[in-house]
Formats: sequence, C-alpha cells, structure tokens
Amino acid sequence: MKKSNLIYILPNLFTASSIFVGVISIVEASKEHFILASWLVLLALIFDGLDGRVARMTNTTSQFGVEFDSLADIISFGIAPAMLLYFFVGHEFGRFGILVSALYVIFGAIRLARFNISTAKTDPNVFIGLPIPTAAVFVSMWILLFNKYTLQDYSIILLFLALGVAILMVSNFRYPSFKKVQLDKPMVFKTMILLVLVASLLYLFSAEGFAIIILAYTLYGPLRALRTLSIRKIKIKR
Repeated sequence: MKKSNLIYILPNLFTASSIFVGVISIVEASKEHFILASWLVLLALIFDGLDGRVARMTNTTSQFGVEFDSLADIISFGIAPAMLLYFFVGHEFGRFGILVSALYVIFGAIRLARFNISTAKTDPNVFIGLPIPTAAVFVSMWILLFNKYTLQDYSIILLFLALGVAILMVSNFRYPSFKKVQLDKPMVFKTMILLVLVASLLYLFSAEGFAIIILAYTLYGPLRALRTLSIRKIKIKR
C-alpha cells in the first residue's frame, strides 16, 4: 500500500476507537461500573472530535469516512448511553425504562440521518436539533452526578431528562457549531486564558463542571427560540 493511502486510515482509526470505547462503556455499565462507563462516553466524544479534524487537516475526507462516522455515533452516543441509562436506573421502571432507552436510540438515529442528508443545505455554523454526542454526554454526566450524590431516590428524573434530550435531538431548535470558529489575534490570548480557567474548574469539579456546561448548551436551543418568538411578538404589536 502506498504511503499516501495510509493517511486515509488515520481518521478512520479514531472513528474505530470511538466505537471500541463505546462498546467497552456498554460492558462496564452491565457490570454496574457506572462511573467508568460514563467517562468512557466522554472519551468516545474526544475520539469522535479528532476523526473529523484529522481528516480535514490531512485532506483525507471521504464518503466512506462520513458513513463510518455516523455508524460509530449511533453506537457510542446512541446505544452506549441508552444502555448505561437502562442499567443505572431504567430497569427499575419496567417498560417505561425500556421505552425511554429505545426512544433515545431511535431519535438519535433520526437525528443522524437528518444531519447526513441536510449537511450541504444548512449553515455549517449551526446544528438543527441537539447533536447526538451532546445528548450522550448530557446523560452520562448527570448519571455521574446522581451516583456521586446518591440521588437514586429521585432517579426517575434521569429518565425524563433523557427523554427530553431525545426530543431535542429531533427538534428544529438551532445550536451553535464550533467547527469553523475563527478568532482574531487579540481574542486568541483571552480565549486561551478562559480555557485554562475552565479546565482548572473541570479538574476540581469534573462531573459538576461538565454537567453544567452541557446543560447550558442543551438549554441554549429552546431559550434562543423563546427569545426569537418574544422579539417577533413585540415587533407585531408595534
């Protein structure tokens, strides 16, 4: 195989790593190792972010890579968090727990299919519907919090939260995409300082920090829609 052809394997290796980590997360969740399983979902997110960026940096994007990435997402961010949710709390609520986990996977698959067919038509700086990796990290981080603070008596709340993010995935709410963010030189230094501070807080309060960040991003879509609607109503009254 030519050296140039080997480069095309690199981004797909990150995609395969995301799948592998997602499967390990499912196995660990089945063993009731919920903390490890939750962090593995976040690790899968890192691999998922790297595959696309490596492909663009090496100019090795391909249709195969796009399809492979979607299949990886449904495993790592669809099935893995759904099974984590079921093993952690869903099994206690019988059919309702099964239904929530199933709807999460189904709506996640719909979200991915819609994304794949509409990528060329939509603004690259905006996502339509909550991205499935965000939904997955949302579920896993809140499971960490419930486990850390022993909130199992209120665990049914987790099922409704998971159902909520599943619905947001197939909604028309708009979310910002940070794939093509370009910073001016004066902003680079300020952004670096901000990221260092955020990283420091995440080091001290990992589960809480990630949960708050993901919650803020998740609420952005509905809040933005409400703000837009209120502005329109004010203009109509005028």
